[in-house]
Amino acid sequence: RVNLVESGGGSVQAGGSLRLSCAASEYIRSTICMGWFRQAPEKEREGVATCYTSTCYKYYADSAKGRFTISRDVANNTVYLQMNSLKPEDTAMYYCAANDATAASRCRGQAGDFTVWGQGTQVTVSS
Repeated sequence: RVNLVESGGGSVQAGGSLRLSCAASEYIRSTICMGWFRQAPEKEREGVATCYTSTCYKYYADSAKGRFTISRDVANNTVYLQMNSLKPEDTAMYYCAANDATAASRCRGQAGDFTVWGQGTQVTVSS
């Protein structure tokens, strides 16, 4: 089973930027869907962005469009989330996740479709 480790979280002022990284312990060909989710206190986990196949066909939540960018470095088993123009409402624990989806419909923002999860990295945006 692949192990995912997130990094890059921290505290920033509104309007600032962060880049999150997710490193996998090893390359597994069947793990072709990678994504980022977030969860704030008292709220359910929500999908932020996903990347399907090595060419990274992308999905973004409406709240992320125009501000966040997901990318994947297949050779280094790493997925990134560049976050710009951060807002206080972006404050949450951010999780990297993966699955072996064989269709793009199962590589969207549905948390139940993902089978492997990282431990999370905290993002705090101050106003």
